[in-house]
Amino acid sequence: MASCCKSFLVLLFLVSFQINSHELNPARLVLEEKELNKYEVTWLFPINASVNKGEVDLPKICEEGDKSLPYVGSKYSTLELIITCTESIKAKEIHFKGLSRMIDALVTIKYLDGSTFESLVSVENPTLMIPLETTLYPTSYFRLGVEHLLSGIDHILFIIGLVFVVQGIGTLIKTITAFTVAHSLTLVLSVLDLIRISQSLAEALIALTLIYLALEVGEKKKYLRTPWLIAFGFGLIHGFGFAGALAQIGFSSNELGLSLLFFNIGIEIGQIIIIPLALFLIWILNKIYISKASYQFASYSIGGIGSFWLLERLLNIIT
Repeated sequence: MASCCKSFLVLLFLVSFQINSHELNPARLVLEEKELNKYEVTWLFPINASVNKGEVDLPKICEEGDKSLPYVGSKYSTLELIITCTESIKAKEIHFKGLSRMIDALVTIKYLDGSTFESLVSVENPTLMIPLETTLYPTSYFRLGVEHLLSGIDHILFIIGLVFVVQGIGTLIKTITAFTVAHSLTLVLSVLDLIRISQSLAEALIALTLIYLALEVGEKKKYLRTPWLIAFGFGLIHGFGFAGALAQIGFSSNELGLSLLFFNIGIEIGQIIIIPLALFLIWILNKIYISKASYQFASYSIGGIGSFWLLERLLNIIT
């Protein structure tokens, strides 16, 4: 009874502060050359941004032609237009307005000869100089993968929870590997449209994985042999979450395989950053003899956050 009351209090505390998991919502600019120096432009900006409306200043040598009215989708406001430039846009500047620390801009330029340039622009440097060379590899997706893992509180909490219930470095490595393989599998299958579930359902299921893991942490269970089976099953669900985020911004269709690879590597680097920090925290807690309290705190925190998100995401499905 006491545990239920504590979990409920944590839930109320979290609701009062309106805690949300950050989603991967970068702005997206795509320029596709249809005729010599004539481009179709698509500009997507997240509608949940707490900043002013995002804007793009295209190269001054370009003149706007046909332009659509902005239309709003589930997460993005989209603007489409045609620009005609007096010369090549290479070595010219594009300036972005309205970016923030939580919103970068992924830029893709597809030239008439089939070559592609990709880059990621941040608020620290909102001006992009288009290089003369095209991009050999879609490395911008690597950075997106790292940012998505490190800014996705639900994924971070799940990894921290795994560290609490897994005993032994060897077992932990196997567990994280199983989680990696599983979410990579569903990510690829979803992006290729071989299997897919709605983003709202995927997010609700991810919240359920947090609640289950919180219960295991609260009971101080230590898995010695087969924790990777649980990690693999839950990794399949988290993979749908990654795929749903990517479906919003799109992949470079010319190099789909490489884009997936770099994004997935970025996710793994994010995990590698989180795991030693979590291990170090647990080691410190053990040294100062408050490991029991830390398990309870971790259980109530992860469970409370997971419960709040489950309710929130179920309401999104219903409405």
